[in-house]
This record gives sequence, structure tokens and C-alpha cells, in this order.
Amino acid sequence: MNTPTAILERDITPTGPDYETVRRVIEKISLDYRDQPALEELAADVGETPTGLQKLFTRWAGLSPKGFLQAVTLDHARRLLDEGLPLLEAAFEVGMSGPGRLHDLFVTHEAMSPGDYKSRGQGLAIRYGYHPSPFGTALLMITGRGLAGLAFCDAGAKREAFEDMASRWPNASYAEDSAATAPYAARIFDPARWRPDEPLRVVLIGTDFQVRVWEALLKIPMNQARTYSSIAAEIGRPAASRAVGAAIGANPVSFVVPCHRALGKTGALTGYHWGLTRKRAMLGWEAGQASAA
Repeated sequence: MNTPTAILERDITPTGPDYETVRRVIEKISLDYRDQPALEELAADVGETPTGLQKLFTRWAGLSPKGFLQAVTLDHARRLLDEGLPLLEAAFEVGMSGPGRLHDLFVTHEAMSPGDYKSRGQGLAIRYGYHPSPFGTALLMITGRGLAGLAFCDAGAKREAFEDMASRWPNASYAEDSAATAPYAARIFDPARWRPDEPLRVVLIGTDFQVRVWEALLKIPMNQARTYSSIAAEIGRPAASRAVGAAIGANPVSFVVPCHRALGKTGALTGYHWGLTRKRAMLGWEAGQASAA
């Protein structure tokens, strides 16, 4: 398997000041990955602005400095886990705050184009299935690209949950296929399966604003929480707390995209699309996983 460094060495021409800048950044990331250096730190180290370094590195390497850091971190995490190191110890060894952050890094995602969203699922084939989970019956929806929907329902409410989810993409075609969705359910709800060599692919289908909010949710470590206002600030829309709350409420991939980790301004749990009792259960379950790790 080609390592990120090997790919870069093969694809770029080793001459000129740009190469020297990229080389120094690669070296710093490779040596200091445990410190998880930020873009600003990397830029200052080579005398570039953060924006300038982002553009230069991406043009030469085909991925951002952050993307390269994640690739290096994952390479080391895979090696440690393959050697039998427990998840918590592996997380700290590669410079992460704990197993929740390591898990989040192993959830890969992509967003469908605005055109795909505006078509309301036209031409999209979605398979779905119902499965037991720690939080009641889970309804999973998948496309050829990965997990697109995760909802929950109580006894006797399966149809209601399906209609709620299907209304988001009314022009898609739906087929019940529990055999296809079962492996996803097994991966999602079993912490022993949260491994770097099996990244869970998630497909985000929403407006540009919604996707930005959902991506911010993915950055919240397990057993931690953020307020709507802090999420709004993170995406560069500090006055849009109410719109952020609406986007969080519309999150189609609950639990995996952890909207349950979002709180009101005072720290109150506030509403949750699938019920406050279930939100409390998720937060308690995650706290238990963290203490047991």
C-alpha cells in the first residue's frame, strides 16, 4: 500500500521553493503528528499564511494539510490497533483526546451535489431495513454510496418513521432490504467494530448550509457536547443559531452524525427529533462507553 508520503514523492517534482515548503510541512506532520499541529502552526513554521499554505499544499499534494495529517494519523492508528493496543491507548498515542475522537475520524463522509438535493431524490435508489439497537428499533437507509439515513422508532411506529424519512427525498425509489442494511447496523452500534480499517461511509443529502452544520456535528467528540451558538460560530454564521437548530433537527443520519450532542444556550437538552428520552439514553450510553474504554 502506498503511504501518503510515498504518493507525494512520486507525484511532485523535487525542485523550487514551493517543493521545499511542501517538503517541510510533510516532514513536520510526519514527525509531530501526535501534537496534531493546526494549519496556523504549520503555516507559521514555513513562513506562509494559512490560506496560502492551504492552496499551495493542496495544489501540489492533491489534499489539504489537514487531510495529510489525518492520513498519517490513521496509518499509525491502524498499526497500533493491528498490534493489539486497546482503542483508548491507541487514541492517546496518536495525539487524540480519546476514543470518541478516533471513532469520528473513522467515519468518512461525502455530500451529494446541490442539484441532487434539489431534485428531491430523483433517480436515487434507497434500500432500507429495521434493526434492533440500544435505543429502540433503528431504521437504516442506504444508497450505493453509503449510509444516507438513520432514524429510530418505537413499537408500532415503523411506518411513521419510514414516511418521515422518505418525505425528505420523495422522488427516490425505495426497496426494503434488511439483508443489505444489517451490516451497517452491526457496525454502527458495536463499539468493537469502530476500527480504522473499516471506515463507515456516510452520504449527506441536504442544502449547503445543512451539510456544513452536519459536518460540524461530526467534529464533536463522543461524551462531549456543543451549544447551537458555538456550532453557528464554528461554521462562520454566529447570528444563525436558530437556523443551525433547524438544520440539526433535520439531520437524517442520527447518532452517527451526532445531533444528540447539541445543546441549547443554557446547556439544556432542548428538543430532539426522535424524543428527549432517546437523546438522554444516547448521551448516557456514550458516557458509559468512555468510562469503560
